[in-house]
Amino acid sequence: MIPIALVTGASRGLGRGVALELSKAGWSVGINYAGNAAAAEECAKLCAAAAKDPAQRFVPLQGDISQAAQRQALLDAHLTAFGRIDSLVNNAGVAPNVRADIVEAGEESFDRLVAINTKGPYFLTQLVAKHWLTHKPAPASRYHSIVFCTSISVHTASVMRGDYCISKAGVAMAAQLWAARLAPEGIMVYEVRPGIMKTDMTAGVTGKYDALIAQGLVPQNRWGTGEDVGLAVKALVAGDFPFSSGTVIDVDGGFQMRRL
Repeated sequence: MIPIALVTGASRGLGRGVALELSKAGWSVGINYAGNAAAAEECAKLCAAAAKDPAQRFVPLQGDISQAAQRQALLDAHLTAFGRIDSLVNNAGVAPNVRADIVEAGEESFDRLVAINTKGPYFLTQLVAKHWLTHKPAPASRYHSIVFCTSISVHTASVMRGDYCISKAGVAMAAQLWAARLAPEGIMVYEVRPGIMKTDMTAGVTGKYDALIAQGLVPQNRWGTGEDVGLAVKALVAGDFPFSSGTVIDVDGGFQMRRL
């Protein structure tokens, strides 16, 4: 039976990398997007081209996860399209529109980032968990998993984007909370923590990070990619870590290591 995942924020960037790696591994994917339908359609075509089984399906699903009604509509649309959900990948997230010193930063950006990056995945996970707990799978041994994609900003202070750091730290705790709550139910929850990644989100600071990487900030001496994150997610949702709920996987080229 073909496994089925819902990947939020899958039209571009890291989410597209996750969707592509899952497609290569034989998964069908609900490709969530907030507003860029053309990018989601492009992602679906790329996934179809990479798929290993012609029966796999890739369906763009619109929904702003910061809005309660749209979260419910997203899950409903996914279940209508596929009939079930085996894994949820909470990838959707945004950066500040403007990087601002925390001495000057305003509440509007803070509220936006927390709503999308923290509240959205927290309560979408609640919906999916309730669905699984209410509709027990057949067979009962079906592997259910949730992956939260966070950031090295969970533990790395950046005073020019404090709102982003706080939103990601919050979703990292959400991963721990859901892992603790769902472990007795046989539902696995993991966190993937990307480092400095080459995406649309970092396009405006490419020069800055090129220089920092050249100076040794990342031991593996390169940017991360959507493929790197996708490979990590693929390994987790495959069921190969059945006794590791709550685990954090760093996908950061060794950035997290303390060095002298």
